Amino acid sequence: MVSEREMVIKKLKERGCRITKQRLMLLDVILGEECSSCKEIFYKASKIDKGIGTATIYRMINTLEEIGAINRKNMYKIACGNACSVENACVIEFEDATVLELSAEKWHSVIREGLRACGLSGERSIRSVSVATCSCDRT
Repeated sequence: MVSEREMVIKKLKERGCRITKQRLMLLDVILGEECSSCKEIFYKASKIDKGIGTATIYRMINTLEEIGAINRKNMYKIACGNACSVENACVIEFEDATVLELSAEKWHSVIREGLRACGLSGERSIRSVSVATCSCDRT
């Protein structure tokens, strides 16, 4: 009988992905733990490999979603305001595979200024922001 881990590895290989030690470790963390967000996966994985970056985790999660190994339907919520010191609260991956990591403070500022520029916020302050993942094909 083929394990869930072996099936995912097979799908990754079929997609042309190299099976690195980091990918295997991340796969073990994801399959073995109840993680509700990429940030939680990062904290658990960074205890094993101090050199792992958040971008690596986001790319792995995206790859696992693309091959159908996981389905990330839950929302991620940043419930802190302008003075929050959480690093890497928002990670944006561009079409050219470059990654932009924003602190919670910077993310809050981007949202606030964007709402203001579009005339959507009025005088209201932001309490929290929820971001849904998108699985549409934009190519």
